[in-house]
Amino acid sequence: MTVNLKGKSLLTLKDFNKVEIEYLLNLAGDLKQKKRMGIIGEGLKGKNIALIFEKPSTRTRCAFTVACTDEGGHPEYLGKNDIQLGYKESVEDTARVLGRLFDGIEFRGFSQEHVEKLAKYSGVPVWNGLTDDYHPTQILADLLTIKEKFGKLEGLNFVYVGDGRNNMANSLMIGCSKMGMNFTLIAPKQLWPVDQLIDECKAFAKESGSIINISDDTEEVAQADIIYTDVWCSMGEETKAAERIKLLKPYQVNKELLTKTNKNDTICMHCLPAVKGNEITEEVFEQYSQVIFDEAENRMHTIKAVMVGTI
Repeated sequence: MTVNLKGKSLLTLKDFNKVEIEYLLNLAGDLKQKKRMGIIGEGLKGKNIALIFEKPSTRTRCAFTVACTDEGGHPEYLGKNDIQLGYKESVEDTARVLGRLFDGIEFRGFSQEHVEKLAKYSGVPVWNGLTDDYHPTQILADLLTIKEKFGKLEGLNFVYVGDGRNNMANSLMIGCSKMGMNFTLIAPKQLWPVDQLIDECKAFAKESGSIINISDDTEEVAQADIIYTDVWCSMGEETKAAERIKLLKPYQVNKELLTKTNKNDTICMHCLPAVKGNEITEEVFEQYSQVIFDEAENRMHTIKAVMVGTI
């Protein structure tokens, strides 16, 4: 199957099929190898990229900036004090202005509706660097990391433990179900994903030959190849910290949880930043730190593939 992503936006991985995701992962692997060989790319030569950040960022901002520069493009950072998206000027009008000036737009903020409007009205590829609902560029980095560690994706048992209704849980369920990975989410029932998304992902999983399992029982980590966790309070939810810690303490990724996998080759992953002592212990984090920071580096390689592939 020929893959042509030119002009396509990445708003959520729902909109990409398995072949397209595989293409981006393979391209990312190729670009990663070239970077390590010192081969400079020209995939974005003469291109200008707008980087809109309503929320602060370490990995996303640095990954987009370095990836764009590596490929000969110019990244322009636009913080919340530089443009007033949806306040002083409508999202639609901002999109039409930026689309006249830039060849691609990254958006990291709160509203999924905002990134969708940017894509609809700008006329250039738009990439979701994180919204309250989805975080697709992180999932591509996670999939590349898993493929590097296991040599495959299909048939692996992926278990997410913790806050099951945040953007990471949503996006990982989509990514795994698209790629044929068995996905188990373990969280208290109050923090399960919405039924509509679960049903969508079950349809994706049926097509790819995998299984979606939602549970509140940590015994379900048995036979996990990958255990994944994320912070218990996402950005903007700091007032819920005490409540979340009390609710999620039984779902901490620790040595005891790892013994329940009944496997010796399980890996642990985290999208960072980590609150060690909450969702993951310092001991387990350090044990799998090589995997976790490979994952962080792969943000840049997969984001580079997205920009090159769609521009």
